[in-house]
Amino acid sequence: MIRLARFGARKKPFYRVVVIEKDRARNGRSIELVGTYNPRTNPATVDFKRDRIDYWTSKGAQLSERVEKLLKAAPVAPAEATA
Repeated sequence: MIRLARFGARKKPFYRVVVIEKDRARNGRSIELVGTYNPRTNPATVDFKRDRIDYWTSKGAQLSERVEKLLKAAPVAPAEATA
């Protein structure tokens, strides 16, 4: 499953988007870090490794509801042109 893991100080949350087995704890050992989300900036900062998210979803990983909403809201970075 691809979901958020909470980090940061008390009342100052910062989230990592991680690939993790569904039945593990929220901040348990993850398989891979595929992005970050900081809701405290204005606007909220979202950074994804889209190629890795696509890879894991092709292998059967499911997105949590919140990660799915963040992916839809985050603009897709244009592909770099090879010169």
